[in-house]
Amino acid sequence: MRLFTSCTSLACAAFLLCGFSWNFGGDSCNQAIEIAEKLSPDTDDSQLRQAETRIQTLCAEGAAAHYVSALQHAHAGNTDGAINSYRKALQQKSPFPQASGNLGILYAQKGKYDLAAVELTRAVATPKPDPRYSKALGMVFTELKVYGLAEHHLNQAASASSADAGIFTALADVHAATGQQEKALAGYKRALETDGNHDRAMMGIAAIYAKNNQPEKALAELKKAEQANPGNRKVHLMMASVYEQMGDTKQAEYEYLLGGKGGAAPTPKPAEKPVTPALPTFKGDLDKEIAPLKQATRQSPDSALAAYEKMGDTYRAAGKDEEAIAAYKEAAHRNTANSNVYLNLGKLYEKRGRLDEAVVAYKQALKANPQSDEACLRLADIYHARGSYQQAVLQYGEFLRLKPDSPDIQMKLARILAKNREINLAIEAYNAVLKSAPDNIDANREIAPLYKAKGMNDKAVEHLKRALAQQKDDAETRASLVSLYVKNKQYDEVTELLKGTAEMYPDDPTNHYKLGLIYEFRKDYESAIASYKKATALKADHARSLTSLGRIYMKTGRIAEAKEALEASRKADPTLEETSILLNNIRDSFDPAPRKINHKLKGTRNKKSKKGVKAKKGAKKAKKGAKAAKAKAKTAKKSSK
Repeated sequence: MRLFTSCTSLACAAFLLCGFSWNFGGDSCNQAIEIAEKLSPDTDDSQLRQAETRIQTLCAEGAAAHYVSALQHAHAGNTDGAINSYRKALQQKSPFPQASGNLGILYAQKGKYDLAAVELTRAVATPKPDPRYSKALGMVFTELKVYGLAEHHLNQAASASSADAGIFTALADVHAATGQQEKALAGYKRALETDGNHDRAMMGIAAIYAKNNQPEKALAELKKAEQANPGNRKVHLMMASVYEQMGDTKQAEYEYLLGGKGGAAPTPKPAEKPVTPALPTFKGDLDKEIAPLKQATRQSPDSALAAYEKMGDTYRAAGKDEEAIAAYKEAAHRNTANSNVYLNLGKLYEKRGRLDEAVVAYKQALKANPQSDEACLRLADIYHARGSYQQAVLQYGEFLRLKPDSPDIQMKLARILAKNREINLAIEAYNAVLKSAPDNIDANREIAPLYKAKGMNDKAVEHLKRALAQQKDDAETRASLVSLYVKNKQYDEVTELLKGTAEMYPDDPTNHYKLGLIYEFRKDYESAIASYKKATALKADHARSLTSLGRIYMKTGRIAEAKEALEASRKADPTLEETSILLNNIRDSFDPAPRKINHKLKGTRNKKSKKGVKAKKGAKKAKKGAKAAKAKAKTAKKSSK
């Protein structure tokens, strides 16, 4: 009994230090993966529960189990919990396209587009990528303003899923962003052919009308969008903007209220100054503007040079990209030292998806002007988007040399360095971000595992606490803190943290189970029992909580209750080895009477068996002797004849 108590305490400690997990392997885990791969965020709850039961039986803590857990978190609206579980799944199995794809979509929803791009790129790296992930990756690249790659992935999604209005809307958004208004308008209309109530397509059409100074047409589309989706506040905000364009401030104010902007129309905040101001949309007579420039190209070399550059600017403003490229190329040919021409040329190549040519143009811009921070940044972003991380690191580093006070770029650099296990350099980059923004949640959260890898657990805890102070419901940060507190034997801290987590997510049985383990480890059995019972109240077949209840009941001499809990656990999950061991301990250690009877029977049986063997041997010997005598007599009879 003493040995049993010692072993279970050690087991409890092991569970804590391992992050409350049991690991299994083999073919059963592969079977579990096959089940998981058929599940998606659209799978209903009943199917998820069935899959979970089967997966728990096959591989209780494998990648498939974490994947199902992530889907369940997502269904419950716990995005951080889902992200944490997807990451655990990918730690155990990579590649795992479904986990990467779903994780990438969640990162995108949280505005973490760089991380989203990495995971979604992994998700589509298959012979037949899921169109959902291609669509999401295209939309992420749109947000990152890498329009060429955005269009490529959205076209890939469209070819695989021609009935998704969202894909055509996203493609139209790319065309609108790159000044291709006719293509954009056609794309939005195609989306509406697929889904007549697609409010985003209506809003896209309205935006084009508003941009072309046709507010009445814009309002007509927005009213259709409002009818299609009355709860879309963005529609009302867009309406407000159109009414302002028409000079109707009273109606604009009303629409702002409906859009959630209380009071008068909001005063726009001053935007961060871009590296280079965007070129305004051309509104004049293009032919009239271009004619004198063409005339100037036939004059002196100096006037021709200026004319070609101006011609490129004019065509670019008018959305005539190919004509603009031709003009800029001619200008660059006449003056290779004009950095601005190469920069504009690179932007156009990038816009058209011709990234190799864009890289060359930006390199030429930097050759002409090594201080061009925009050329440097655009070159780095292309390298990053294409996965050329070493080159991206060099270019981001060069950009930071030119503009040291750039926390967003420091963050990009830090993530690349961390991904490539350049731990010291990554820590340095994250600290540069934190110097200007000490409460940056992502920087604090992401620097912690780097300090942990270096064995600097106190520093890791410090940064995780900072992140948690900014976002108390961050499940990933909480889980990381629990692991570190246990490793540092800070049991008061881990108890308080888990209590907070259980209060924050009262309907999640896993949190009560983990808290129960902590209480049990600290020999606070009554509190442990209360926590395990909360878990089983939420999920009657929570096998691990039932097993833990049985374990504590055995420790405290409540044998009947222990047996009841353990039998229930075995019914819920027959694969849990600890349950069978504990049940056998009950039979062997607490039912001595049957054992005595068995010993007695065994002794009697042995005595009888010894006599029986002896008798059998004698009979066999006698039979053999008789047979030999008979044979001898027969031989003698023959010889006498």
